[in-house]
Amino acid sequence: MTNWTRFRLGYVAMSVNVKNCSPSQTMTYKRFQQLDDKEAAVSRLERIARSNLHNCLRLLKHNNAHDIKFFRLSSRLVPLATHEALNGWNYMQAIRNDLRALGDFARKHTMRLDFHPDHFVVLNSPKESVFNGSVKNLLHHVQLVDGMGIDLTHRSVLHVGGTYKNKPKAIEQFISNWSYVPDDVQRMLMIENDDKSFNLQDCLYLGEKLGIPVVFDYHHHLANHEDPDWTSHWNRVVNSWRNSPHPLKMHISSPKNEQAFRSHADLVDSDMFMRFLKEVNGSVAEMDCMIEAKQKDGALFQLMQDLKGRDDIEMVDEASFYVKT
Repeated sequence: MTNWTRFRLGYVAMSVNVKNCSPSQTMTYKRFQQLDDKEAAVSRLERIARSNLHNCLRLLKHNNAHDIKFFRLSSRLVPLATHEALNGWNYMQAIRNDLRALGDFARKHTMRLDFHPDHFVVLNSPKESVFNGSVKNLLHHVQLVDGMGIDLTHRSVLHVGGTYKNKPKAIEQFISNWSYVPDDVQRMLMIENDDKSFNLQDCLYLGEKLGIPVVFDYHHHLANHEDPDWTSHWNRVVNSWRNSPHPLKMHISSPKNEQAFRSHADLVDSDMFMRFLKEVNGSVAEMDCMIEAKQKDGALFQLMQDLKGRDDIEMVDEASFYVKT
């Protein structure tokens, strides 16, 4: 146990404060097919990807100005990157310089960057085609991380996948499939408890068996749990990070309302967050808390404003703080 934990806030992919700065501009495959000149169509995809990366760099500069050192990158930086019809497309050559600039800035300012691949990326699928497609998508993320020139270890959060009407079998399928996952992908991944299927204890079982850090999502736990007392399992969460170069990571969001409990609210309820913080304070030296709220960086700024008014909070900078004991 340490005396106090330094808590550091981050947010997801986009800003509500920086205008015209989407990192997820795209082109559908239908639109791609409609373009007669395929070389020109590929060039347009590459321009969109470079624009997305340019916007990411703008976001990192915005973050740095507000002491935000933790950020989730969009997984849609390169439109159609893994589409089977574009096999052989060397998009990495087209975005190499922009990607490296992103990594250089993050390294210079000691920022933690990661990804959260889309919901269709599932490693426990019993269907070989779905599994192979998921691995292909994750290898794309490996290329992006490598292209930034940053350490690959624990850069992508993943849910366990589907239950396929038999959760114990689905968990064992994840273990069985794991042996076919390339080493670089294995090294890149973290797993997170979800709000419907795989709870904290499921993830801890997999994390301990396979050596994967467990990202604790507090909101998801409230929506989906086997044991409501998550604190009795907290030491296991902490232990899952013992071999990681990064601080323990968790996700924080608030329910939209009682009727739509699983949906994310615009902002984070500071009282709800404080209940979590007081339980874990001192269990680790540092903890990175990813805000998953509709208002993105706006939610981060509002949460910091809410916390500043409390006697039991000691601010470090605009995006990190200690909880006084």
